[in-house]
Amino acid sequence: MAEVAILMGSDSDLAVMKDAAHILKHFSVEYEVAILSAHRLPKETVDFALEAEKKGLKVIIAGAGGAAHLAGVIAANTTIPVIGVPIMSTAMGGVDALYSTVQMPKGIPVATVAINGAANAGLLAISILALGNPELSRKIKEYRAKLADEVRNKGMRLVDLGIEGYILQKGGNKK
Repeated sequence: MAEVAILMGSDSDLAVMKDAAHILKHFSVEYEVAILSAHRLPKETVDFALEAEKKGLKVIIAGAGGAAHLAGVIAANTTIPVIGVPIMSTAMGGVDALYSTVQMPKGIPVATVAINGAANAGLLAISILALGNPELSRKIKEYRAKLADEVRNKGMRLVDLGIEGYILQKGGNKK
């Protein structure tokens, strides 16, 4: 049974929202995916939110560009945590989506990640689920420890190789 829903306002958002799916898959968390629209499918969107808890969903990730009301409409119709992913658009570079997602009115919260930050939305969903799942908690701690090790290793390589050597090793050019 899916614990997380990944929603998007359009199929054009899939290129970004797939990153949340990859994170959930990495942690072996079941999820479902749907295309809904706060504006073009308002009834279906509200119905989804109203039924989410009965379906066993524990977190909803909602990505949309432009006016980006999807996460807010979902959050207004369920008490399940909603994570909004503002999607970059050509008109304003995603700032419009960021503002309309992050500026929710008092009482209807939407956790909001960076523009196109679907991977972090997936990780935030994992962190929420890990509160009641010791195995998932262990996995997210291991994941973060691995990230820390990668940064430490890069720092040691930089010290060993120096700036120019490090850049050359990464395939960059000297300037």
